Amino acid sequence: MLKVKEGQLDKLGLLYERYKLRLFGFFYKMTNEGAISEDLVQNVFVRIQNYSHSYHENGNFKTWIFHIARNVAYDHFKKAKKYQFEEDMTGWDHELIEERNIETDISKMDDLGKLKYSLSKMIKEKQELIHMAKIDGLKYHEIAEMYGCSEGALKVRIHRTLGELKEIFHSLSHA
Repeated sequence: MLKVKEGQLDKLGLLYERYKLRLFGFFYKMTNEGAISEDLVQNVFVRIQNYSHSYHENGNFKTWIFHIARNVAYDHFKKAKKYQFEEDMTGWDHELIEERNIETDISKMDDLGKLKYSLSKMIKEKQELIHMAKIDGLKYHEIAEMYGCSEGALKVRIHRTLGELKEIFHSLSHA
């Protein structure tokens, strides 16, 4: 990244190859649409090029790039008027076919299916937090830096979010 900051834009291609799949997965989990996710990955690298001057030598690049990715996602959902911190079942219509009995479907789902469904019932901010911490494998200090809070405060937030996910999951198991 330091070479990109110095003007060697050909090095941006190496960063793209290294991070494109992780970023695509990050966006796909939020949008459930491949084409949009690809566009958002491209937007991240456009911003990296435009804001390369703001990268600090002693900073963690992965934290910086995911901070940019969060901003790109926020801007996308803001423009699409979809980014609301409330339940959004968009993209899960195929899971909830009206003709089928939802209780029968829930009882037939395997644990992974129940977990995905439970996660979809949570607000976007909490889904994003779980994805970054448990699926994307970001370190707590990296996420805390993105959220602008202490690592301890982030751990409490993640613990509470996981507790909520556990409650939703167990309510599905007992339905």
